Amino acid sequence: MRAMGLDVGSKTVGVAISDPLGWTAQGIEIIRINEAEGNFGYERVQELAKEYQVKHLVVGLPKNMNNSIGPRAEASMAYGKAIEELCQLPVTYQDERLTTVEAERMLVEQGNVSRGKRKKVIDKVAAVMILQNYLDKQAN
Repeated sequence: MRAMGLDVGSKTVGVAISDPLGWTAQGIEIIRINEAEGNFGYERVQELAKEYQVKHLVVGLPKNMNNSIGPRAEASMAYGKAIEELCQLPVTYQDERLTTVEAERMLVEQGNVSRGKRKKVIDKVAAVMILQNYLDKQAN
């Protein structure tokens, strides 16, 4: 069963997809959005879900460090609800605290990734981490 992971921001949505068995996640795309203008990239997410025959969506939930729900988490939940209705697929929210920080650190440790290149892939890497954390949790 394929799952799709989404790292929802105000300007981009990082997208990751699982392998058909649901064991590993890989980044596939960064969708440019403009939250302020109401452009959320829903159609592209729907296209990718159909293309990869996704059966489940996993949306990163950026909780505050004290486990409370802030404005970004509320925005991610609204995105998840909209995409759930559009795609007619179940959505699970995966705690994503510090995934972007972890993704940045991982890219820095690779040593050969410039700051500019990191900015271009960070959301995709974060989506991979969100989805992989979900897949690992399901396996246990």
